[in-house]
Amino acid sequence: MSPADAPQRRPADARTRVHRLARLMDSSIRLPGGIRIGVDGLIGLVPVVGDLAAAGASFYIVAQAAHAGVPARVLARMVLNVALDTLVGAIPVLGDVFDVAFKANLRNARLMDAYLDRSAPH
Repeated sequence: MSPADAPQRRPADARTRVHRLARLMDSSIRLPGGIRIGVDGLIGLVPVVGDLAAAGASFYIVAQAAHAGVPARVLARMVLNVALDTLVGAIPVLGDVFDVAFKANLRNARLMDAYLDRSAPH
């Protein structure tokens, strides 16, 4: 199948994938006291490898946003969120607390939504 024959990805499909992964990574587990964490907070406990795996999932979200037509300026902000989450998340203890509070993937899902909502035909 040539690229011209490949089905076009719709923004709605990208939104579904992005929101599903963002929730899994950032808020899928409820802790006592109502605090929500995600897989990112758990795999981030494994030094280096966990942080790199979480960054890979986060960059998948950025790639989905790019496929949905999100412009470079918004993608750059999304990449900055991932970089900040990855760099601070690599700091023992402080990084784990930061991961729980910052929720880069949910932030990036909202950035994608904001752009797609503004650019959608009314």
